[in-house]
Amino acid sequence: MLITIPDILSKTDLFKLNTLLEQGQFKDGKLTAGWHAKLVKNNQQLSGNDKVARQAIAILNNGLQKNAIFSRVTLPRKMRPPLFSRYEPGMEYGNHIDDAVMGADRGFRTDISFTVFLNDPESYDGGELVMNSSVGEQKFKLQAGSAIVYPSTTLHRVAPVTRGVRQVTVSWLQSLVRSAEHREILFDIDTTRRAIFERDGKTKEFDLLSKSHANLLRLWAEP
Repeated sequence: MLITIPDILSKTDLFKLNTLLEQGQFKDGKLTAGWHAKLVKNNQQLSGNDKVARQAIAILNNGLQKNAIFSRVTLPRKMRPPLFSRYEPGMEYGNHIDDAVMGADRGFRTDISFTVFLNDPESYDGGELVMNSSVGEQKFKLQAGSAIVYPSTTLHRVAPVTRGVRQVTVSWLQSLVRSAEHREILFDIDTTRRAIFERDGKTKEFDLLSKSHANLLRLWAEP
């Protein structure tokens, strides 16, 4: 399931995070790309080992943890350290697929990818996140603080930036539920039961949907 989520980061958190990034040291993004992605990746990334990066990650993680929709969509088990990326004019990231497994011990399976946009779309031209699908390309350029969440199986690219600077953070999740189709079913059931509860309270229908949600999660989860 591909979904956009507004206001993952508040305006206050965005200001703090972007202020931090102005102080950070950025390096060639090819250093964190896979062997074939290096051929098409042209951006800069914040060095992940300094104080600025640790503070920026803390702000991002706080926003993610507080967002109920993000949690319900992803059913997170564990997350890779996020990368903070900058695209200046002429930079882009060509078609690529995210690595299926990550980590020095190859112990992290990537089920879900996400991008959080950090600056206003009006401040730069180009830089759309472009998803390839069976019906053609879908382009996304979201408001600052908004996130797009999508299966890591998706072929995608970042269009060339022609003016200004595009700043984003990206990361990957291993979900409690491996299958994207199963996660979508669980999210739909959860959304429906919450709507019933908001409208009618704890009804028989709510209880049955809650039972189905719990039992499907029990069936599909890989703790």
